[in-house]
Amino acid sequence: MENKRIFSPNPKLKLMAQVKEVLRYHHYAYRTEQTYCDWILRFIRFYGLKKHPKDMAEEEVERFLSWLATDQKVVVSTQKQALNAIVFLYRHVLDKPLINMTPIQAKRKVNIPTVLTQNEVSLLLNNISGTHALMAKLMYGTGLRLMECVRLRIKDIDFGQGRIVVHSGKGNKDRTTILPEQLSESMQQHIEGVIYLHNSDLEKGFGEVWMPDGLGRKYLNACKEIGWQYVFPSRKRSIDPLSSKMRRHHVMESGLQKAVKAATRKSRINKRVTTHTLRHSFATHMLENGTNIRVLQKLMGHYDVKTTEIYTHVMQKEIVGLTSPLDLLKSD
Repeated sequence: MENKRIFSPNPKLKLMAQVKEVLRYHHYAYRTEQTYCDWILRFIRFYGLKKHPKDMAEEEVERFLSWLATDQKVVVSTQKQALNAIVFLYRHVLDKPLINMTPIQAKRKVNIPTVLTQNEVSLLLNNISGTHALMAKLMYGTGLRLMECVRLRIKDIDFGQGRIVVHSGKGNKDRTTILPEQLSESMQQHIEGVIYLHNSDLEKGFGEVWMPDGLGRKYLNACKEIGWQYVFPSRKRSIDPLSSKMRRHHVMESGLQKAVKAATRKSRINKRVTTHTLRHSFATHMLENGTNIRVLQKLMGHYDVKTTEIYTHVMQKEIVGLTSPLDLLKSD
């Protein structure tokens, strides 16, 4: 029963327009829509537009997945992402579920995360300025993922209780994490600037923000309320690709990524540092400071505590004080 299509796209639309229609019916995120459409197009182009997907089946799909792995050298997670997109196409758009597909069994390699020392974090943060510095401090101080930080709304910050509520994080899960006392004042000052910008938008006849799911239809005026505005709004208003309305979206995540990369070079930190390194460092330093691993699991939003346990392998307390056997050898 779960394989049966529950929504039929408009047959008058072209295939990719049908894909978008079904994705939006099921309330997929716009970023997921872009990813799925990209993979479906790559699948179609792989066969040189000679075959329509409705005339293909499991054999052609497996050949495409094999090509990705052997010729394109993609990692397992990327191959699975491609498979998910194609399965969606056949199940929900073409109504031809792929029944005999061999599941991808290979496991993703578990890598030890890159973690900065507290001195390195301090050095890195000192070499980032402006709003990007505030965002980087927030990620390190709370354990937020990059997009969770970028998509944060004003209503999600509870200054009274010193916490942040993360809505629809990875896996579409909600969770709560801590708000560092050190950031409370600077965050409030920053939000005052956002309120000023929002009021300016309202005076000019704008001020709407994108609303999740069907809340925009249920609460018609909520899109203009200050609580729903992004904590880190874009400098310029832009056209929403889904509604074609002029809105102020959140900042692009690439800005912070570039700022962290530049600060890493300036700080002369010889590690592969990304914005996600700040989250890894948060988790490791919390464990080193005595935080219970189950508590940390909730703060990080991990489904399985085994994911959180990876940080025990990079804790300084597990290494400091150990002596290498080489250091025990007597020199001549």
